[in-house]
Amino acid sequence: MDAEKITSLLKRQNLTPPELLTVAITGQCNLHCAHCWVEAGPTSTAAQVSTQKLQRLIEDFAALDGAALRLTGGEPLLHPDWLELLAAGDAAGLKLLLQTNGMLFEDNNLRALQALELKDLSIQISLDGATAASHDRVRGAGAYEQTLLGIKRLSAAGFGQTLELFFTEMRHNLHELPELLLQAERLGIGSVSSGCLVACGRAGAAEGIAPPEPEQYLELLQRHADDQQFQRCYAKLGTIAALEWCADESAGQGCAFIKNPYLTAEGTLYPCLLCHADEYSVAEVFSKGWAAALIEGVPLWSKLQKVSRQRISAIESCQECALLKSCAAGCMGRAWGSFGDFMQAEDRCRQRQAVLLWREKF
Repeated sequence: MDAEKITSLLKRQNLTPPELLTVAITGQCNLHCAHCWVEAGPTSTAAQVSTQKLQRLIEDFAALDGAALRLTGGEPLLHPDWLELLAAGDAAGLKLLLQTNGMLFEDNNLRALQALELKDLSIQISLDGATAASHDRVRGAGAYEQTLLGIKRLSAAGFGQTLELFFTEMRHNLHELPELLLQAERLGIGSVSSGCLVACGRAGAAEGIAPPEPEQYLELLQRHADDQQFQRCYAKLGTIAALEWCADESAGQGCAFIKNPYLTAEGTLYPCLLCHADEYSVAEVFSKGWAAALIEGVPLWSKLQKVSRQRISAIESCQECALLKSCAAGCMGRAWGSFGDFMQAEDRCRQRQAVLLWREKF
């Protein structure tokens, strides 16, 4: 089935055709992070996906009007052909995103990356603090120093403006976000974004790892309101959910399945990067092929889309909340990850309430 027919099939079911595909090319990782959603690590049983299968997937995704490809893991640099896969995505005309811990960039692969002369590449590096104490608390001793070294090597090789730091907001590190923005500016990094910890995967059982309290977000908002340097640096580099909530008064209308799907190293396709419900997944995608997987998934995702749009009126705990129209019950993927239930308000409910009530004072 060609691109036009598959797009038509998706749209008839009120589904958004895939634009950004995130693919875990390996389950292996050189770290064993305490907050890892997919529980990757040195002993992961998720094998590296064959290069041939990945190349076929990339070609098929592009042929069906895909726009962007994110390579992730595990740690994607542990796949022996990660450079070849980036080159395949570039040849297919895709915007490329590489999601990495940044620790494995050596001179040889940096020179090889430069030689590819990729047309549209972003490199997202996880940095969970402005200090070694905060970052290493979840990623292990020495990780901060090695990540900074990788960032400096990338910047020296001309990739500074392609870099995006991603910061996982946690109770022990949220106060470091302003300093992280300043640090990124000094390093010549292109952007900084953040997202609140989801208490699933390893984070669901880790001791001492938790999402920030609402009061911490209010302190961050007040810091932004009072600190002109923070304001300037944020305007230049930042995307932080709590600050964006203050700026955006529009409510969502349900999730945009299957605009940003996620494909595991085992070949399981989920309709959203954050919505990992097996009941609504398609298995063995590398064997079935991209087009066949989309066709198989349409009835599942159509049903899930309807569930998503019911949340705003069906979640009992939300109905008395004066802020319901501002958050629309939040992200159902986060609700599923945290509670295993689509008909729960998302896990950031108290934090969002605090931020939105703070906004109404100004």
